[in-house]
Amino acid sequence: MVYISRICFRKYGNFVDNLRLFVRGGSGGMGLPRLGGQGGNGGDVWIVAAKDMTLKKIKDKYSHKRFLGGTGDNSSVRALKGVNGKDAEVFAPVGITVTTDDGRILGELNKEGDRILVAKGGSGGSSYTGFKPSKGKVKHIRLDLKLIADLGLVGFPNAGKSSLLTALSNATPQIASYAFTTVRPEIGKVMYPDYKQISVADLPGLIEGAYMNRGMGHKFLKHVERTKQLLFVVDICGFQLASKTAFRSAFETVQLLTKELELYKEELLSKPALLVVNKMDLPHAEDKLAELKEQLKNPEEFSDLLPDDMIPKNYLIFKHVVPVSTVTGFGIDHLKSCIRHSVDDVSAMETNAIHQERLQALRSDLHQHL
Repeated sequence: MVYISRICFRKYGNFVDNLRLFVRGGSGGMGLPRLGGQGGNGGDVWIVAAKDMTLKKIKDKYSHKRFLGGTGDNSSVRALKGVNGKDAEVFAPVGITVTTDDGRILGELNKEGDRILVAKGGSGGSSYTGFKPSKGKVKHIRLDLKLIADLGLVGFPNAGKSSLLTALSNATPQIASYAFTTVRPEIGKVMYPDYKQISVADLPGLIEGAYMNRGMGHKFLKHVERTKQLLFVVDICGFQLASKTAFRSAFETVQLLTKELELYKEELLSKPALLVVNKMDLPHAEDKLAELKEQLKNPEEFSDLLPDDMIPKNYLIFKHVVPVSTVTGFGIDHLKSCIRHSVDDVSAMETNAIHQERLQALRSDLHQHL
């Protein structure tokens, strides 16, 4: 038995995944020239990862979106060394990337308790500065949330991503027979009998041109960056967004999804990937699956089926190709098993890499002492 809990975020209209803040370090305190006293330093401004925080909570609680470090105390006869100003801490969710307005990355919050200094306080006045203090640093910064999950569902609208997560979870999110049902990010946490938990992110469907920010392009693609593996979901019968757009076969759909990720950020394709072929309950699905598997074995031979702008530089090699039907439940248990094996394989590789690094460091230290 596999259980799953679901964390549902609000619609993108209310769900906040980026926020711009004004931050300023506190000014230092004045020194005392006649006694050589030193003013206190101004307080710093920090972004701190905290449990149960969201960007929407920050936006709602601090509508001014201004965070200032405290001012350092002046030096005085009673206290030659002025007290430092109080630091300002902005509590934010895990998964945040902090950047300046010009795109320079200041740091990332990858786990609870991580801290990023975003505005340094000014120095207190001293004999070195003519007892005059300095002002704190001033910045506009951006907090950009990228959901962290073990796997991210990648697919076009109506491929059945929400239905797939429902089949895995026995939950009942809103699902309809039209495209763009999912307009909010959702994370499902799958728990196996040995209490192993694997998180799967279901995100709004891509459309062609997503890398150029069409549709919800960048709102989707930036979240894919923080997932450890990719779970492609395609309709075995192909996909057509609207009557005026081209029909794409299952093979074309796979390559177009690959191309969209490649154009947005090529390193996304270095992630391990699984392919879920959905809607196997439809007529002639088995024949189409056999054709798709043959095409995926030698994709270069079938590149003439694709327009030039759809051909990716490198074709993805999937760890598993799993046919399923979210209507009948066919293949769901096998998919759960494949997901578990894939996640465990990656964890084992990461653990081995860490051990190798530590061993190399120990050897290096030993060599230096000989």
